[in-house]
Amino acid sequence: MRKLPGLFLFAALSLLLAACSPRMVLVKAMADELASPGGADEEDLGLARDAAAFHLKLSEQVLRQMPGHLALAEAVTGGFTQYAYAFIAFDAEKQEGKDARAAQRGRERAARMYVRAQRHAMAALEAAQPGFTRALAAGSARVPVEQVGLAYWGAAAWAAAISLSKDKPDTVADLPLATTLAQLAYARDPGHGQGALASLMGTLEAARSGGSPAQAAAYFDRAAAVSGGRNAGVFVGRAEALALPAGDRPGFEALLRQALVAADTTRDLGNQVMRERAQWLLDTIDDRF
Repeated sequence: MRKLPGLFLFAALSLLLAACSPRMVLVKAMADELASPGGADEEDLGLARDAAAFHLKLSEQVLRQMPGHLALAEAVTGGFTQYAYAFIAFDAEKQEGKDARAAQRGRERAARMYVRAQRHAMAALEAAQPGFTRALAAGSARVPVEQVGLAYWGAAAWAAAISLSKDKPDTVADLPLATTLAQLAYARDPGHGQGALASLMGTLEAARSGGSPAQAAAYFDRAAAVSGGRNAGVFVGRAEALALPAGDRPGFEALLRQALVAADTTRDLGNQVMRERAQWLLDTIDDRF
């Protein structure tokens, strides 16, 4: 969900497909452009949704040409994860009470999108550190600071895919690996993403077997402090990970209202996605308690 490529990208893509002589120069320029931050201040979710699919496909194609471009790999991983969460999985949730089959199809598609994102992340981490996958399984992996964002999105996509694959034991069995990947990123940069990484840690701690609600709450407290209360996702995450399972309706509602305030204070795209979710959760609160 980044900025829609301009005429430069169309022209460059045409030259790339024609295999002209400055091909790799153009590929590198395209990769840099596609990986650059943009569109974060877009408030129109419909416009973001319309632009995202083309941008993701183009970015993915360029990434295949330059698999070692870590910034682009992070952008692709994050893009697919956000697209699946904000548009596909959320649509499926809203359809659940109206068309169960359509909702299931949506969940399956979102899970595939999350897996796609996770594979891009792991491929890039493996390319940057040969043997990373084995090291992650063995508990000896490390995440350098320049790979924290990639590890964060990879862990988020991995965990999201698992959450939609409860009927697949082999997939669910990977939750400890997804958690370890997030922990490695957190150990290197706990403040990453204006509290997004700390919030992910809170969600993972609350979700894991034997997880500590107190530790999860501490992660969410850290996330709120890092973001200065401006990241709506922190409040939505805490509401769904802690207040909802505990049956705490007043706490659930209060957190969602905090999310609305944060989204109205900082009107970037991520906050508007979370604002829409928070409002929907409030509108359907009677179905949850």
